[in-house]
Amino acid sequence: MEDSKLPLSLRSNLLDLFSQIEREFENLYIENLELRREIESLNERLTGDGQAVEGGDPTKGALKTKASHSTSQLSQKLKTTYKASTSKIVSSFKATTGSRALCQLLKEYVGHRDGIWDLSVTRTQPVVLGTASADHSALLWSIETGKCLLRYAGHAGSVNSIKFHPTEQMALTASGDQTAHIWRYMVQLPAPQPPPDVSAPCDEDQDSSDREEGEVDGEGPCEVPTVRVATATLKSHQGVVIAADWLVGGRQVVTASWDRAANLYEVETSELVHTLTGHDQELTHCCTHPTQRLVVTSSRDTTFRLWDFRDPSIHSVNVFQGHTDTVTSAVFTVGDNVVSGSDDRTVKVWDLKNMRSPIATIRTDSAVNRISVSANQKIIALPHDNRQVRLFDMSGVRLARLPRSNRMGHRRMVCCTAWNEENQSCNLFTCGFDRQAIGWNINIPALLQEK
Repeated sequence: MEDSKLPLSLRSNLLDLFSQIEREFENLYIENLELRREIESLNERLTGDGQAVEGGDPTKGALKTKASHSTSQLSQKLKTTYKASTSKIVSSFKATTGSRALCQLLKEYVGHRDGIWDLSVTRTQPVVLGTASADHSALLWSIETGKCLLRYAGHAGSVNSIKFHPTEQMALTASGDQTAHIWRYMVQLPAPQPPPDVSAPCDEDQDSSDREEGEVDGEGPCEVPTVRVATATLKSHQGVVIAADWLVGGRQVVTASWDRAANLYEVETSELVHTLTGHDQELTHCCTHPTQRLVVTSSRDTTFRLWDFRDPSIHSVNVFQGHTDTVTSAVFTVGDNVVSGSDDRTVKVWDLKNMRSPIATIRTDSAVNRISVSANQKIIALPHDNRQVRLFDMSGVRLARLPRSNRMGHRRMVCCTAWNEENQSCNLFTCGFDRQAIGWNINIPALLQEK
C-alpha cells in the first residue's frame, strides 16, 4: 500500500472527524435500544404477562404488536446503517495505521466488593498484583492464576492507592481515613494454570450489546490470609489521602491529600520531614521519579507541580500550567519526560528541560484517569471514564484501543492502568468501578511505533 500523500495535520483532522461520526452513530444506536426497552416495558405493564388487561381496550394487543414491530424495524434499520457506516470508518482508520495490534485478555481478578481505584505490580520476587479498593481493603493476587493471595484490612476508609517497596516485601497504601499505611506481606504463589483463549485485535468494532453496567459476578475472595495491623501509620494530613509513593531507595515516602498538601515522611521513624504546599485545590495524585529524588503532584487546580529533593537544602518547585480542568495524574518516564492526564480529556507530554509548553498533546473523547507509561517501549496507557482504554506513543500517535465487547473489557469507568514489562505474557493491567482488575497481553508491532 502506498503511503498517504495527505499532510499529517490533515490526516489527523480527518481521523478526528471519523471518530466523531462513529460516536454519533453509536450514540444513536444505543438510544434506539433504550427506547425499545422502554416501549417493551410499558407494553408489558399494560398487558401483564402477555395477556390483555381485563376490561381493557381490546386494541391494546394490536398496539403492542404494532409498536414492537415498528421499533424492531427501526432498530434493525439503524443497526444496519450503524454497522455499515462504522465499518467503513474503522477500515479507513486502520488503513492509515498500517497494522493491527493484538490485545489479548488473559485474566480477570474478581473479588473486591466495591470499585478499584488503583493497582500496581511488585518490584521484588514473588511478582504479584496489588489492588486498592473503595471497600476499605487492598488485595494481593497471583498474576498467572487470578487467585487472591492476601488481604490488607488495616484501613478504616477507602483505599485509594497502593505502591510496593523497590526492594523489600512492603506495601504503601493511602486511604480516605486520612492516613497512609506501610505494611509487610508474605505470599506463596499457587501453581500456574493455562490462560483462556480470549483474544481480539485492538480497535475491533465495538459490540453495542455490551453487558449491562452492573457489578462483576462473584462473592468476593475466598478465605485468604489477612493483615490487619500496619508496620507504620503516617497520619499528619487533615483530609483524605488520595495517593502515596516511595522515593527512590525506599527510605522516604510522599503522600498527597485533599487538604491541598503533600507530605514527605521518613519510613524508619514515620517522622514528617516536609509539607509541600502551593496547590490551590485538592491533590489528586503523586508520583516519584524511578532513579532521582523528584516528585510530581497533581491537583484539581488544573496544574501539577515538580518538587526537587536532590539537594537537601533546596526544594525547588516548578508549576506546569497546560490543562483546563483537574489534573488526574502526572507520571515520570524513564527519561526526562513527564506525562499528565486530565478531566479536560487531554494527555500532555512534557520535557523536564523545557517546561513552558508540552511537546505533544493527545486529545480524546473522555476524561482521563490514572495513566501509566511503559518503561521499555514508552507507550502511554489511558484509562477513561467511558470504559475505554487507549494506547498512544510519546509523540501522540494512537496505537490501539483495548477491545470492549459483550465478551471482555470493563463495564464501568476505568480508574487506573499499570504496566508490567518484566512479564512477557501479562504486561498491562487495568482496573475500574466494575470491581475487577484485568490483565492483558499487549503486542504492538514495530511498524506502528516507527515515526
